[in-house]
Formats: sequence, structure tokens, C-alpha cells
Amino acid sequence: MKKILFSLLGVFLLVAAVFYVSGCSGSNAPQSSSQVKQLTGAGSSFVYPLFSKMFEEYKKEKGVEINYQSIGSGGGINALKDGTTDFSASDAYMSNEEEKAVPGGVVTIADAAGAVSIAYNIPGVNDLILDGKALADIYLGKIKKWNDPYLVKLNPTANLPDKPIVVAHRSDGSGTTFIFTNYLSLMSPEWKDSIGAGTSVKWPVGLGGKGSEGVTAIIKQNPYSIGYVELTYSIQNHITTAKMKNKAGNVIAPTLESAKKAFEGLKLPSDMKALALDTSNPEGYPICGFTFILLHKEMHYPGNTLEKAKAVLDLVKWIITDGQKYCESLDYVPLSKEAVDNDMKLLESITWDGKPILK
Repeated sequence: MKKILFSLLGVFLLVAAVFYVSGCSGSNAPQSSSQVKQLTGAGSSFVYPLFSKMFEEYKKEKGVEINYQSIGSGGGINALKDGTTDFSASDAYMSNEEEKAVPGGVVTIADAAGAVSIAYNIPGVNDLILDGKALADIYLGKIKKWNDPYLVKLNPTANLPDKPIVVAHRSDGSGTTFIFTNYLSLMSPEWKDSIGAGTSVKWPVGLGGKGSEGVTAIIKQNPYSIGYVELTYSIQNHITTAKMKNKAGNVIAPTLESAKKAFEGLKLPSDMKALALDTSNPEGYPICGFTFILLHKEMHYPGNTLEKAKAVLDLVKWIITDGQKYCESLDYVPLSKEAVDNDMKLLESITWDGKPILK
């Protein structure tokens, strides 16, 4: 009897020791609800500076590494269609026709917002003012020199040079281009009818650069140049940006505060497919948009697992909630409560074999 009792006691102590060790061994390590330790994403260069910070912090908190490739929104959309990444990012939302090409459908989650700045490199000119018409005519090739009478009228106190304008644009499929060309289409009937809006258009003039990084490089390397990049790129690279006349006729610099104003009162659709262009807010900057994460609505597709699908949704939920605290320090506009609420409903609509993953 004593032997039996001692044996039972030994087993009890052994089990207790195992629980103690397993409980203590991970007490100081990042905790994750999933065994997935790496996820892959690709797309938007617009959001890359923010994602770099967010994913660094996410790894510290959750122990999950995010491998994100800044290949442009067009590349991100293609990766979603091909199923080659765990998530995609784009500053352009997909059309209904494009979404039909993705089996099971697409969910569009806004993850932040920001301004598209008009960056330029004119030696001796630090306070350039433009409006929508001037911008469209420059990109149409109708305004060819910096001392064009229309630009001189907008900038009566600036010493605009008699120099050809070097126009820079994106060469890849780009959500920044999507935002920018939608703005030009609003401002110029000629642009709308002859060129139109999209992630990629047939540019009448200019030099193409891959990614926001490529356009930034063209502007820095070429005097008398102009281009469009997400605000953070112009700030981080110390490039001068133009002030834009908005709908109220006010001259507005691209800043975090003026971008925030552009989103105030913006009516958000339930699918989050929205832009903030030509705002009526007199203090708002007129060229702004959301940046999005694109996900399969039905996550059971070839090569995916339920565990990985849950890990992706955990990541996206963190981005639109806890991760928002990293937006403002990098000059991105954080999501409003309404946007987060819409996003959460969209996340809850994502399924595995037709059943919601988030409960």
C-alpha cells in the first residue's frame, strides 16, 4: 500500500513540475494566440513607412514576424488574386469587376489614411502654390515651363525660372497614382476624358519611377522637377512640397493636421471604398485617401490554413485598433471610430468554409 501511495505521489509531483516549468518558461516571452510565427504581405508603398513601424512593434508584442514587400498597390492586388501572400495592401480599392476575378470575393479594410503631397525641386523656390487645373495641365504637358503665365499668376511673389518642367510619375501599378489621378479627373474635364483615373494610366509626359521611393529619387536628382508622393516620403527625404488651393480657395500645405481636416465629416460607405478628394472643409488639404488591406472574403483557398487565416485576422484587428497609435508620429491620419467600426464588421464577415472566423 505504501509503495502505491509513494508511486502516486511521485506521479503527482512529476506532473506538477511539468506544469510549473511549462508555465514559467514562456512567462517573459511575447504571447501569440497562434503557432504561426511569420506572415507575408505585399503591395502599397504609400503605407510602407507606417507598416515598418507597426510590424516592428507587432513582433515585440506578439512574437510574429511580418515580411512585407513594398511593390506597389498593383503588385499587391495581383498577389491577392494569385494567393501568393497572406495579405495585400493597396491605396486603391478594387472595382466590382476586379473582385469577381478573386474566388470567394474580397474584403477591403481601411488601415490608415494620409495625404498625397506634390513634391518639387526648384532651386530658390520654397513656397510654390498650385491648384488642380495647374497640376492637371502640367501632367498633360500643356504647361511646359515653370514661368508659364498661369503659374506666375498663382505665384506673384515667387521667382519662377524659365526652365522646362521635369515631370515624375509612377511607372508601376500604384494606389498613390489612383488617388492622384482621381483628383486630376475631378479638377480637369480634359484629364478625365483623355487619361482618366486608375492605378496605372497612359502618361502624356514625364519620367517613371518604381514605387514612392522611385519618384522620390527622381525629384531629388533632377532640378526643376515635380512629382507626387505620400506625405511621409517628402518629409523623411526633406523634399519641398507645394501648397494647394482647395475648394474654398484657401492655400493649404500638406500636413497631418490639414489631412485630418479632409476626413472630418467624410461620409463612409459600409464597404470602406472611399477617397477624401477636393474636400469642402476650408482647412482641409484636397488630395487625401485611405490605404487598405485587401483580404479574401473566403479564406479557405489553395495553400492557406485555418491557423494562418486566424493569424492574419489577429494582425489586421491589431492594426486597426492598437496599431493606430503609431499613425500620427509618421504623419498618417488614424482611423475614426466609425471607420474602425465598419472595419470590424467587414472582418467579422470573413469566412472559412462559409463560417465566420472571428466569433
